[in-house]
Amino acid sequence: MTDNNNPSFNSYDREESSPLLKKNLEDNDKVSSDAKTDTATPGSAGPEYGCTVNGLPLTHGSVMGEPMGRTQWDSSLFACLGRNDDFCSSDLEVCLLGSMAPCVLYGSNAERLGSAPGTFANHCLPYTCLYLIGKSFFGGNCIAPLFSYPSRTAIRRKFNLEGSCEALNRSCGCCGSFVEDDLKREQCESACDFATHFFCHTCALCQEGREIRRRVLHPGFNAQPVLVMIPPGEQSMGRGA
Repeated sequence: MTDNNNPSFNSYDREESSPLLKKNLEDNDKVSSDAKTDTATPGSAGPEYGCTVNGLPLTHGSVMGEPMGRTQWDSSLFACLGRNDDFCSSDLEVCLLGSMAPCVLYGSNAERLGSAPGTFANHCLPYTCLYLIGKSFFGGNCIAPLFSYPSRTAIRRKFNLEGSCEALNRSCGCCGSFVEDDLKREQCESACDFATHFFCHTCALCQEGREIRRRVLHPGFNAQPVLVMIPPGEQSMGRGA
C-alpha cells in the first residue's frame, strides 16, 4: 500500500496511472525534488504545452489561458496572382474563379473550411441566387457579400489570423483601444470583415481561397482507402506427365 502522505505520490499520482508513462519511480523522485526548489518560480507551475479555450495550441513557454499571438495572412488582399511558390497554379485558378465564377470559389472555400458532405452546394446555390438578384435589380453584386462575409470571420478565427484593426495598429499604431479590449476588437474585426467583402468582394474571396488552400487539403484527399477483394480467375487442372 502506497503512503498518500508521500509528496512524490501526491505530485505524480495521476501520471503514474497513465499507461503512456515511460519514466520509472527513480526519475519521478528526482523530478519531484527539483520541483520543490522551483516552486518560487512563477512559470514553473504551468505546463509547457496545451490548448486555449478555443482549442488553439499554445507555444513553448506560454501560460495556460494566455491568447496566442496572431499571425498574418499568407498573402495580402490585393495580391491577385498570389506568390511565386508551389501554389502558383492554385493561385491562378483562384484568381480566375474569383473573377468569372465567384459562386464556385465561395462554395469551394466553404467546402474546404467545413469538410462536410453537401457544404459546397449549401453555400454555392444561395450565393448564386443572391448574385443574380443583385445583378438583375441593382446592377452589381451587392447582396451576396451580406451572405459570404461570415466565412472571412470563420477563417480568421480558425487559423488565428490578425484582422484589419490589428494590422492597422501594428503598422501605424492606431486602433489601440480596440485591440486591447477583446470584445471591442472582435466587434471591430467583424465590421471590417463585412466592409472588406462589400467593397473588395472579389479580392476578399481570392485571399481567403489562397489562405485555405495552403492550410487545408481538399476533402477528397481525406478519403480512406478501400480494400477490394478480386476473386481468382477460372483455373483448370493440368494433365500429369
